[in-house]
Amino acid sequence: MSTPGQKVAVITGASQGIGASLVDAYRKLGYAVVATSRSIAPSQDPNILTIQGDIADPATAERVAGAAIERFGRIDTLVNNAGIFIAKPFTDYTQADYDAVTGVNLTGFFRITQLAVEQMLRQGCGHVVQLTTSLVDHAMSAVTSVLASLTKGGLQSATKALAIEYASRGIRSNAVSLGIIKTPLNPEEYHKTLAALHPIGRMGEVGDIVGAVIYLENAPFVTGEILHVDGGQSAGH
Repeated sequence: MSTPGQKVAVITGASQGIGASLVDAYRKLGYAVVATSRSIAPSQDPNILTIQGDIADPATAERVAGAAIERFGRIDTLVNNAGIFIAKPFTDYTQADYDAVTGVNLTGFFRITQLAVEQMLRQGCGHVVQLTTSLVDHAMSAVTSVLASLTKGGLQSATKALAIEYASRGIRSNAVSLGIIKTPLNPEEYHKTLAALHPIGRMGEVGDIVGAVIYLENAPFVTGEILHVDGGQSAGH
């Protein structure tokens, strides 16, 4: 069990990159963390519970939420960080691409968020954060991204709908809309090209995104916000 009064964060896509850094950041805030991804390793920290599974499978969501409540007794924050990005010309997407992207980005969001919000309603408080992409607001010819826009655009709209549906019941919903971030998903040989896509002239760092999520965590008057952390991408070029 967690210590009395200890808050609990659930983080998806938590084995590397932004997700792994979010686990560290929430632990530094004193939260217990339930961290899930397909390949996540066990943690030596008694306040971190790791659960392997594909978030696209609703059974994974059931296991994660159930374990959070059984082990720590509550869910205060859910960070929907898991995501897949497949860049292809629209007519080249296969059914397998469609299933993979919608599975993680939409289905993966849907069930875990339902379960988390049910628990937050029992508590009378909570916070849900989605990670989306600035391509939703500002498409670029250099990055073919219809499946990303279809799914992350849905998350962005759902973020606002959740915020309004639960505003009077103590639950906040926000999103961080990313530019292109230096993570293991972006090989170093592409960094110069990717940096040039941002008006600021560089890629984002993982710490830029973690800082934005933690800002939202500590901002009780902010809900329904799409916080762009994208080097100016969404503003224009």
